[in-house]
Amino acid sequence: MNSDTIIEIAIDDSGRLTIKPKTQKFAHIYRAATEVHWDSINERLYSPKPREWSHLDWYKHMISGVESEYGCKLVLAEDTQWINVPNKLKNEIEAWEKTIRQN
Repeated sequence: MNSDTIIEIAIDDSGRLTIKPKTQKFAHIYRAATEVHWDSINERLYSPKPREWSHLDWYKHMISGVESEYGCKLVLAEDTQWINVPNKLKNEIEAWEKTIRQN
């Protein structure tokens, strides 16, 4: 399985969670019918605006979807940029990442 660094995690003006990988492109992620899409202009994954699921749920879903559909692990880095992401959500994402990477 290959991996790529997440260079940015953001919540956009529409309330959608976005994840920008350093090098990989996931243009056909929509084929998995998971409500995760690829923004080809800004080169990032994005979720719908949360309804029943939280931003954390969408993060987990997006990371898992990329792993299962593309065989690529998206990983946080020390220099990952966090844009418009509340500290509570950032801490939850980082804690979840530590948990899954230990297994």
